[in-house]
Order: sequence, then structure tokens, then C-alpha cells
Amino acid sequence: MEYLQAFVLGLVQGVTEFLPISSTAHLKVVPVVLGWGDPGVAFSAVIQLGSIAAVLWYFWHDLSQIAVGSIRAIRQRHFNSLPFRLAVSIGLGTVPIVIGGLAIKKFIPDYDNSPLRSLGAIATASIFMALLLAIAEQWGKRQREFKAITTQDGVWMGLAQALALIPGVSRSGVTLTAGLLLGMQRECATRFSFLLGIPAITLAGIVEAIGLWRRGLDASWGVLAVGLVSSAVFSYLAIAWLLKFFQTHSAWVFIGYRLIFGGLIWLAIALGWLQNV
Repeated sequence: MEYLQAFVLGLVQGVTEFLPISSTAHLKVVPVVLGWGDPGVAFSAVIQLGSIAAVLWYFWHDLSQIAVGSIRAIRQRHFNSLPFRLAVSIGLGTVPIVIGGLAIKKFIPDYDNSPLRSLGAIATASIFMALLLAIAEQWGKRQREFKAITTQDGVWMGLAQALALIPGVSRSGVTLTAGLLLGMQRECATRFSFLLGIPAITLAGIVEAIGLWRRGLDASWGVLAVGLVSSAVFSYLAIAWLLKFFQTHSAWVFIGYRLIFGGLIWLAIALGWLQNV
């Protein structure tokens, strides 16, 4: 992989990680369309650390308040405080995707070449999740604010987040869908989705980085650095833009994009322009 390719893939990762359109799908499809081949799960997971750096940077004040507030709540036995509820919600919500990730490692060792990562599977997941998001957008009450988040919300959104292990589902998209179905406002669901994703994306990136280190791929670290920086910069811009966007707009533009994205992949496969691998 060349530096320009790493920069482009970092851009794709950064823009799509936090938009509800699936970074995994785009990191699979974009390089294939450009003739670069599939970068693989390991590279994709490692450059996600750039996205984590961005979300930590953007939400550092929030995270500090959650940490300090949780410690204070434990000392004062004020377990209904918002910081403590958020900390517990994020913790509980991370468990399902960790269990799912470990299960994949154990039972699907050749996950890079799994049918779940085929272009057809990605296209189908993109279309299906677009329809679910459309249902949530149409019938979600969108009344609950961020301060009303409960630990039960963390569990439900965590279970939804685990579905993002399937390429094309979109971690941010499925958690946004769950949040809307739980009656959250769009910005509230998006903000909590970002916070909920921090442990999951961090763990995935660290595990794959350790794997790369053990395999002795020293020559790839410069390329990885370019991908990480690119990912961090564009992730930060995407976070800031999306939170502002959902203050005044709906998710229909992303629903339409996902339907077109999935449809074009299937069309390209049917016409023989892409192989369903």
C-alpha cells in the first residue's frame, strides 16, 4: 500500500466512521473500485484509532465530566446522576460488541475472506439498514434529551452496536436507529453513539495493531501513520459537522445515500463490473 492510498483510505475512514453510512463497507468498496484491492480487516481496524483520537479530542470535556462525576457519585452514593448513568451505560453497551468480536475471532478465523465481507453482503446490509433507519426516522418520537439517557438505553444501543460487526451495517447508523426508536432526539442519539463507540473502536484498533506488530510488518508503519493522521483529521470534521447537521435536519439524506450505495453495488455485480467477493 502506498502513502497516497493510505491517505485516501484514512479520509474514507474518517468521513464514514461517524456518518451513518458504514466505514467498513466503504473501506471495502472504495479501494476495490479504485483497483487497489481489499485493505483487510487489520488495516481498517488500526486506522480507526485515528477516529478514536478525534472523538476523544472532540468530547474530552464530556469524558472528563463523566469520569469526575462518576467518582463523585460513587462517593456520595448518588447513583442516579447523569455522569454515573452515562458511564454505566457506555460500559454495559460495550459488552455485546466485545463478546461478538471475540466470537468472530474464535469461530471465523479467516474473517477477511468470509462471505459476510463480500460486496453483495455489504450491499444487502446497506439497503436493509437504510430501511430500518427510515422506519426509525418516520416513527421515532424524538422527544428525549441527552440528560434523560438511562442504563437501559445503553444496553439496547449496545446490542444494536454489536450488529455493526457485520460489514455494511454501520456502527453509527445502527446506534442512531436504535436511539431514534428509543425516542431520543437525533442529536442526543448521535452524541451518545459517539461516546458509546469509544471503547469498542479503541479495543478493535489496539487488538489489530498488536497483531500487525507480532507479524513483523515494520515496513507498513509509515503508511499506517499517514492513514491514522488522515483518519483523525477527517473524523473530527465529520463529528463536528454531523452534530450540527442533526440540529436542523433529518436522516433522510443518509437513508437515500445508503439505498443508492447498495443498489449501485448490486448493479455493478450484475453487470460484471465488480466481483461479489
